[in-house]
Amino acid sequence: MATLELYSKGANVWVPDPDAVWVSAQLLQDYRPGEKHLLLQLSNGNEVRYPVGSPSDLPPLGNPDILEGENDLTALSFLHEPAVLHNLRVRFLDYSSIYTYCGIVLVAINPYDQLPIYGEEVIDAYSGQDMADMEPHIFSVAEEAYRTMIREEKNQSIIISGESGSGKTVSAKFTMRYFAVVGGAAQQTSVEERVLASNPIMESIGNAKTTRNDNSSRFGKYIEIGFGRKGDIIGANMRTYLLEKSRVVFQASTERNYHIFYQLCASRELPEMRSLKLDAPENFRYTNQGGEMQIPGTDDLSDLERTRNAFTILGVQPDQQMELFRILSAVLHLGNVNIQASGRSSDRGYIDAEDRSLAVFSKLLGVEGSQMAHWLCHRRLAVGGEMLVKPMTGQQAVEARDALAKHIYGQLFAWTVQRLNSALRAQQGRTKSFVGVLDIYGFETFERNSFEQFCINYANEKLQQQFNRHVFHLEQEEYVREELAWSRIEFSDNQQCIDLIEGQLGMFDLLDEECRMPKGSDESWVRKLYDQHLSSKPHPHFRKPRMSNSAFIVLHFADTVQYECDGFLDKNRDTVFEELINILKASQSELVAELFQQQRNASPVANGSIRSGKRATREHKLTVGFQFRQSLQMLMETLNSTTPHYVRCIKPNDLKEPFLFDPKRTVQQLRACGVLETIRISAAGYPSRWTYEEFFSRYRILLRGPQSQDQAQASCRQALPQLIPDPDQYCFGKTKVFFRAGQVALLERLRAERLRVAAVIIQSQVRGWLARIRYTRIHWATLTIQRYSRGALARRLALILRYTRAALVIQKTYRMMVVRQLFFMIRHATVTIQAFTRGMLERRRYRLLVAERAAVLLQATVRGWLARQAYRRVRAAVVFMQCCIRRKAARRQLLKLKSEARSVERYRELNKGMEVKLMQLQLKADQEARESAALRETLMAEREASSAELAALRATIQKLESQLQEKPPPGPVISEKEAEERRRAEEKAAQEILQLKEELQALQKERESFCKERDDLSASLLEQEEKQEECVHQAVSQVTSALRAEVDEERRKYQGLLREFTRLEQRYDNLREMSLLTERTKGHRRTDSTQSLEPLSPSTPLSPQSLTPLSISPFPSAVPSPEEVRRISVTSPSAEKRVSVWSSEASMEQLMEKMDVAKDPSVKMKGEDLAHAYDAVRVANKFLESQLRNQCSQWEKELETLRSQLAQAVSVSSSAAQRQDVQELLEARERECVRLRRELKELRNTVSLRRLLTQVFPSALATETSSPAQSKPAAVTGLLECRKRDETKLIKNLVTDIRVDSALSLAPGLPASVLFLCVRQADCSGDQARARSLCSAAVTAMKAALKKHVSDIDMAALWLKNICLFHDLLTQHSPKQSHVTGLIAFQTLDSDTLVPLSADMNDLIRTLSDLSIQAYQQLLSITETRLQNIIVPALLESETIQGLSGSAAKLAVSRKRAGSDPRTVGGEAPTMASVLRELGALHTALTQQALPKTLMEQAFHQLTYLICASAFNSLLLRKDMCSWSRGLQIRYNVSVLEEWLRGRGLQAGGAVATLEPLIQAVQLLQVGKKTEADAQGIVRTCSALSSQQIVKILTLYTPHSDLDERVTLNFIRSVQGLLKGRSNSQPSQLLMDVRRVFPVIFLYSPPPVLSAEQLVIPDSLKISFLRKA
Repeated sequence: MATLELYSKGANVWVPDPDAVWVSAQLLQDYRPGEKHLLLQLSNGNEVRYPVGSPSDLPPLGNPDILEGENDLTALSFLHEPAVLHNLRVRFLDYSSIYTYCGIVLVAINPYDQLPIYGEEVIDAYSGQDMADMEPHIFSVAEEAYRTMIREEKNQSIIISGESGSGKTVSAKFTMRYFAVVGGAAQQTSVEERVLASNPIMESIGNAKTTRNDNSSRFGKYIEIGFGRKGDIIGANMRTYLLEKSRVVFQASTERNYHIFYQLCASRELPEMRSLKLDAPENFRYTNQGGEMQIPGTDDLSDLERTRNAFTILGVQPDQQMELFRILSAVLHLGNVNIQASGRSSDRGYIDAEDRSLAVFSKLLGVEGSQMAHWLCHRRLAVGGEMLVKPMTGQQAVEARDALAKHIYGQLFAWTVQRLNSALRAQQGRTKSFVGVLDIYGFETFERNSFEQFCINYANEKLQQQFNRHVFHLEQEEYVREELAWSRIEFSDNQQCIDLIEGQLGMFDLLDEECRMPKGSDESWVRKLYDQHLSSKPHPHFRKPRMSNSAFIVLHFADTVQYECDGFLDKNRDTVFEELINILKASQSELVAELFQQQRNASPVANGSIRSGKRATREHKLTVGFQFRQSLQMLMETLNSTTPHYVRCIKPNDLKEPFLFDPKRTVQQLRACGVLETIRISAAGYPSRWTYEEFFSRYRILLRGPQSQDQAQASCRQALPQLIPDPDQYCFGKTKVFFRAGQVALLERLRAERLRVAAVIIQSQVRGWLARIRYTRIHWATLTIQRYSRGALARRLALILRYTRAALVIQKTYRMMVVRQLFFMIRHATVTIQAFTRGMLERRRYRLLVAERAAVLLQATVRGWLARQAYRRVRAAVVFMQCCIRRKAARRQLLKLKSEARSVERYRELNKGMEVKLMQLQLKADQEARESAALRETLMAEREASSAELAALRATIQKLESQLQEKPPPGPVISEKEAEERRRAEEKAAQEILQLKEELQALQKERESFCKERDDLSASLLEQEEKQEECVHQAVSQVTSALRAEVDEERRKYQGLLREFTRLEQRYDNLREMSLLTERTKGHRRTDSTQSLEPLSPSTPLSPQSLTPLSISPFPSAVPSPEEVRRISVTSPSAEKRVSVWSSEASMEQLMEKMDVAKDPSVKMKGEDLAHAYDAVRVANKFLESQLRNQCSQWEKELETLRSQLAQAVSVSSSAAQRQDVQELLEARERECVRLRRELKELRNTVSLRRLLTQVFPSALATETSSPAQSKPAAVTGLLECRKRDETKLIKNLVTDIRVDSALSLAPGLPASVLFLCVRQADCSGDQARARSLCSAAVTAMKAALKKHVSDIDMAALWLKNICLFHDLLTQHSPKQSHVTGLIAFQTLDSDTLVPLSADMNDLIRTLSDLSIQAYQQLLSITETRLQNIIVPALLESETIQGLSGSAAKLAVSRKRAGSDPRTVGGEAPTMASVLRELGALHTALTQQALPKTLMEQAFHQLTYLICASAFNSLLLRKDMCSWSRGLQIRYNVSVLEEWLRGRGLQAGGAVATLEPLIQAVQLLQVGKKTEADAQGIVRTCSALSSQQIVKILTLYTPHSDLDERVTLNFIRSVQGLLKGRSNSQPSQLLMDVRRVFPVIFLYSPPPVLSAEQLVIPDSLKISFLRKA
């Protein structure tokens, strides 16, 4: 009972309620002993008076608010039913947490919804973690059982129980899935896959839809998952209990038969199923009684396919599967057999001979239909030693038919379980330990309870007894471990109820005795129960109903249940007639005969019995009840020999609605499943347990005297007697202090009171200090105001005096200024009038003079213009005639030259050889030079003619000027008529000029409008082009990003397959070694000692099975792969042409045709003639090219000279005809220069083509010859020669047997460089086979060396460097790469190219590409293995900022589960220094080997993602980490990691950006979480977190101290509302995928030219036998 002082005003209590079971209320006044009523205020605001008869009638107290939503019910201060119910409701509805601990029990509430908390990332997060550190989960229980089994080497059991529909089957499936993931099978055949495959099979044949559950298990099962010595699954075994066979022949309303029947009906249209003659389930009696044919959200057809796949995985052949389906179909047809009544009183039943269902049934089972029809309606009796056949009534025949159907299904079910067990049986070694998963029915009570409910409740009584004793045993162990002086805890034991059922003359004994009676009945059995347990010896757990004589009542531990006795005897007997069994034994079907032949050798616990005709063996002695008791006893012995773990599944409502909580149904199940019993046992002892350090940290303000963390235990022992006077309410242990129920709440109240008193004192001091500060400020402000006021008055007086003096001065000055301005204005006006008058008179006189002069100039100009126009027309006609004649002559000359060029004689001369062709080209060049000289002479002649004509014109002009000077000027005698005409002409000219000006203005305006319109159009076009470019850019970027993502995904999948291939290869090597060991143990054979130590022979070819397409290789090769060529050909025709030009000899011929170069006739020459001709062509081409370049430069100089001369001539000459002639001449010269440039370009292309033919295609000239010339090996210097016999020694000394210290002291890439020089020397010597063999041996040796150093990070980095360098060297010297190098050299006219390898190394290059990926993955795997166990302790748990969270102890500490001992960590706890040490080791190894910076960035990007994902997932699953202080610690640790990465320049590869989810998560722990602005800020800043992750962190947030508060539900809902409007680009899962692997890309960079002189080979390698070549 709680302390009475806690019932004070404001305390929360729980009062009963008919609807909500318990409701919260608040005390309005203190309780005093002796009061009869409590004044309470309910949560809805109503005030009630609660009757209290005695202190024991006081309502239960509520827990402090800080304990609301605790993940362990035993951590509550007050342990009672309303507190448990409220805590479950809060966690289920408010926090969406379906799992809660209750001591050693995991309470699982069915959410009726799909939750993202069962992925592989969740399994990874719980794997290896301590249960006390993580949020409650089914995986946590599985991990605890697995760890306890490995650590203690003791068998474990997980007992999952609950009502139908509470989620037992799903919990069992997830448990098995967890074991399958963490305990991978050691065998090559995946045993864990077989274990998981058993689930769909058992669900199909053992699950059905009921009124409470759509997938209810109608049997109990116990699966033992066997583990080997390494903790891997090696086998499994399944035991089943009490299959509900009555469901085969009867289903209640809205229920279904077993799933398998509906699955078969749904697949009736499949070709292989048509022989079963199935129909819709509505047409079968055994499937249509419930009226429910379909379950919403399920597909029976796909479920059957899943079942068949599971059978296949377990090794059941397809023909055997069809046999099983035939038997099941036969059961359906058996239910449709029509049994009719005949006789006078209808006391005989018969079956029509034409009954279709019976015929199909007989055909499917392979039995005689007539015999089956006969014995279904008749029975055999033994009377007086004779056998009589007696007909049965119709009802009896129907019962016999149904019994046969149930028996067939039961036998088939047992056979299936046996078949599964044989497939799951451990094939290798003996099972060291196992974990058993018990999925069994919970306590059941219905309106009508029968034999099945009786057996189920009996099993739950046994399990509850085992559970109570185990809980008591754990409590006892805890007290003994802490050395407490304790008294025995009393708990309710249900042994009396168990004795009532299974004891001597118990209910089962009386039932079996009644079944052995010839005329036993249910009524007589009930009467015996009444006599035995009511009359003779009344039993406290047995009662008789008042209104019934055919029922009885049993007081179970969970509830009182009334059972109806109808059918108890028949269900207990479960008999079937022997004649029907004999017919089935004679079946033609092997499986049917096997099912019923097994009954002779059946185990003692086989289900059912057979009734024969003989009285002595009429019934089998083993009834169903007896068998069930035996199997249950075996189960209890198994459970008692293991360490149990309990999972109690709760059904929150009967409507199957998601997240709907019905308190009545929940309380009923809590009482039935033993959760409240755990609470009672815990409450009877010391439920609250604190370590001394935690108690001291929380309640140090209540302690007296000096306080020190080191003296925490002594301080607690000294202070507690003063705080709690009753010594029985607490107890001191070795490491903990124990409290009775309610004492923690009392301490919390004392602590709150002490804090309140301290707060009052602090407030009084602070308020006095604030008042004094306020008075000081007011006094200072008053003095300041007075001082400023007096100063303002004085300044105002001085200002008035100054203003008066200034006014007089301003008046005097203003008056003087006005008079002066008036005088200046009058004088200025007079001067202006005079000036304007004089100017007007002068302008009038000037206009008269200008008009006379203009008329004279206009006449002279018009007359001169008319004369010049006439002259130009005549000269232009003459020049045009001359041009036409000259052009005609030039065309005739050109046609003559072209006809000569195309003549047969010319081609004959060409065919004589390249020398003749060169001479003709020289002649053509000379002819062009002569033509140029002729043109130059013509230009000079034209220039002389022009000069002569210019001189003549100058003479004529001088003559005219002299005549003009000699002629006397005319007299100024002008008549009036001429003056009038002149005046009229001037007026007319003026009008015309005015009109022209107006037209000019109009044209200018129009021009301006056109220019403006043009500018607008140009701007609009530019804008449209920019928009189009932007759209195209966006589309291209989107497509590029999509393609890049697709390529990355393909690369990631490929590298994952490569990683899987590596694991399979390692497994194959292990199996091969084991097989070799077994062979050696069978018979030792002496082998050559050299064979076991020598590496693989260099001549051994490398297996090409692992070669992959180059398109997925991480090396972006400089040579386009076939896939890339295919993409280019589809997307870019031009690019396809560029690639295909150099692909074959045909493309070379196309290039020659495009360049108008005739095919070289020398391809028909042979031997030395071809070589000499080629040399002559090369020399002549060089000479011709230089000559043409010189001539072109000369022509360009002459052209510039002509242009300058022409400009001078044009400037000197004033004749328009001469300028036109010179312009035409200039255009002609320019056309000539263009023609010459084109010919020069063609000749240059010809020379370049010849050079390409000699360098890239040296054998192209001999393609059509019958005996081509053999190509000589290329002469390359700076190589290393290795003799054939030394190759094995070279590989051994350089790769396989090299010491670690020697290897690490070598220069980066030295082994690869030496091997490549040897391979290249062998290739250059012409021995391509030896070169390829040596290269293959080197690759194989590198692979072996990589496997040898599987845990050495330095050696892995060394061989990664050598593999990448060897790959790059081979790629650089491959024929394709050299081909591309030749193309580049052709474009740049550079002839310094690499000599390619003659041997084809493409497959070895691809193998090296794969091997580089394996080396990279091995390098990361070593670091990840070292980091895996220190990430969470270092990043989340380590306190880098000392003392930050020392005062924030949790109010109630979660109690440890059974076997949940804290993990012992050797040495110091991991810190960030440990993480940085491992990362630094990797960085040092990569840097020492001079690996590319991009590769280092990719490696650390992968590692930082692992760190972020592991820490983030653990943060989401640990409530103790979600606080303000812990967030600050984590943020500091992450910043240390960021600083380390930035200090080494690794942030460019995304390593820092990968940490963003973790950074935002810890920022979310630190920001405010109260107002709407806080919610908006959270949504805005947490862009890398999904909505589920944000809500989960807010839900888990734990107050740091009393000054902090929990996040309210309204705030969480506000954040959820804001998150709905955010885009769905964030990941939808709750946890990050720890197993995500980013694909690695090795950027190809051609290495420098390698030479043996550059290498420094130490003597320690012992490869001095190599010679430089």
